[in-house]
Amino acid sequence: MAALTWLKRRLVVVAGLLTLAYLLLPNIVVTVFSFNNPKGRFNYEWQRFSADAWKDPCGVADLCGSLSLSLQIALWATVGATALGTMIAFALVRYRFRARGAVNSLIFLPMAMPEVVMAASLLTLFLNMGAQLGFWTILIAHIMFCLSFVVTAVKARVMSMDPRLEEAARDLYAGPVQTFWRVTLPIAAPGIAAGALLSFALSFDDFIITNFNAGSTVTFPMFVWGSAQRGTPVQINVIGTAMFLVAVLFVLVPMLVTRRRGRRQA
Repeated sequence: MAALTWLKRRLVVVAGLLTLAYLLLPNIVVTVFSFNNPKGRFNYEWQRFSADAWKDPCGVADLCGSLSLSLQIALWATVGATALGTMIAFALVRYRFRARGAVNSLIFLPMAMPEVVMAASLLTLFLNMGAQLGFWTILIAHIMFCLSFVVTAVKARVMSMDPRLEEAARDLYAGPVQTFWRVTLPIAAPGIAAGALLSFALSFDDFIITNFNAGSTVTFPMFVWGSAQRGTPVQINVIGTAMFLVAVLFVLVPMLVTRRRGRRQA
């Protein structure tokens, strides 16, 4: 009876922990098998412990090359989508113009439609323009794909801003540029950062749009897909584990810094 009472009081916490464990289970499996030494080409069954793959993560031909290419595309796609998306979000919130409602609706289309539809339409556009498929077509496609997510994140932040703060800055003789840099941008920064991080993750992880518009260029997701047909090397698990740990650090470090600042102020 006491155990049932305890469970009822902490049901939400227990459900949250179970959900989190379920979501993290694939990452745990990838991490464990990054220390495996398979006998055959496929790294699907545990054989024996080995750290050889961690010592030489670039031991598979073209793996680190495709990884570097994916990181470059994701970085530039993040910069382009964040810059354009931030300006679009401010324009949609702060200004009234014709077709504003239509633009608001069209912004959500890339998020609502299947990726294969957008991939095919972009491929048709590039072919009609006579563009050579490769790095630049992938980059343009990724910027267009990530743009909607940035606009949505930044727009939500800008809509929640208190306009009286900017009015107070102008009352204190701050110019438009100074008001933007000192007041508007710092308040909108969390939304911009969220959109940028989401853009980077979506761009780096994308396969469908990239596969349609890559030509002979091979990104890391395409390399993983191709390797799965012939045999999955352990180094892919190593790269996946390293990426997961970096993502966790990006989440934990700001949380710890915020907590320390809160304790010092208290």
